[in-house]
Amino acid sequence: MKEPSKRQNSAARHEAIDVSDFVYAATGARVRRLTMPDGSHWFPAVDVCKELGHTNSRKALADHVPDEHREMLETVTGGYGLGVPAGRGWRRDLHIISLQGLILLVNACTKPACAPFKQWVAEVIETVQREGSYSLDEAEVQPAEAGAPIAYAMPDQVAEAIVRLEAHNLRLDEELAEGQRTSIALQREMLTTQQATLATQQAGLAAQQATLAVQQAMVRALERIADRFDTLVLPRGTAVGHPAPAPTTESVLADWRQRLSVTEDVWTVALVIAPVLVATGELREPLESIAARTGLSVRRVNECLRLLRRHACIRSRGGSEDGAPVYVLHHA
Repeated sequence: MKEPSKRQNSAARHEAIDVSDFVYAATGARVRRLTMPDGSHWFPAVDVCKELGHTNSRKALADHVPDEHREMLETVTGGYGLGVPAGRGWRRDLHIISLQGLILLVNACTKPACAPFKQWVAEVIETVQREGSYSLDEAEVQPAEAGAPIAYAMPDQVAEAIVRLEAHNLRLDEELAEGQRTSIALQREMLTTQQATLATQQAGLAAQQATLAVQQAMVRALERIADRFDTLVLPRGTAVGHPAPAPTTESVLADWRQRLSVTEDVWTVALVIAPVLVATGELREPLESIAARTGLSVRRVNECLRLLRRHACIRSRGGSEDGAPVYVLHHA
């Protein structure tokens, strides 16, 4: 970029309209700005295009902004011996435009919000063509300090645009605040609902646990009843509610005769084990001993005992320490 041909002392320079207000009225937004030592202003092209609705910033620059009014950030700052600003997305390769380039983009914008500014620009041009110059009216109140620059009144179109934009922004702020209040209320309501749901789920879980505990207690009680029922068999003809008489060898053998038709071998074994079961309540005798007492083989004795078990005459209780089987009466 060429070195600016006209540089003025920034301390003596005075702008008739504050550049921030000027750009705000033109674009409808506060965009980033760099002000050079000579007082020239440069703006990120992407910021201006975004606020004006230009979706393709490269095409917008190529179509509406001449080369002398657009540059790279590094080129502009380097011309003044300055470095690239840090932060806020400033990059060395950032495209920036001058104030004239910004006005050219505004004139190419079709947004209704830009209309008042463009009408004022047209008025300025028409006034210059007709009268040869255009000047702002002086403000009613001037600075009291000696040597202070003259204060000018902002053009009505620019002032009205700024007032309208500020009113629009205030409405947006109010709508945003109302939306935030509504969102907070909804979040609180959702939180209350979630807490109530959680409490209901916890109560339901506690009820399920209590029901499970009751069911487990009922199962244990039924198991105890079943165990007792397996060991308690009332003799035939005994009325419920009266204690059953103590079994005798004769009553046991008579009951066994009713339960099954036995062969001679089975009855021989029954005659040997019945007295022992009645007297001691259990039979702990090796099969070899029973075989010796009955004259039967060990295998045949085992088959006879299995037959007596199958017909619920006796039942097994495992084995003794010496390995002999243990039998008891089925109702004992």
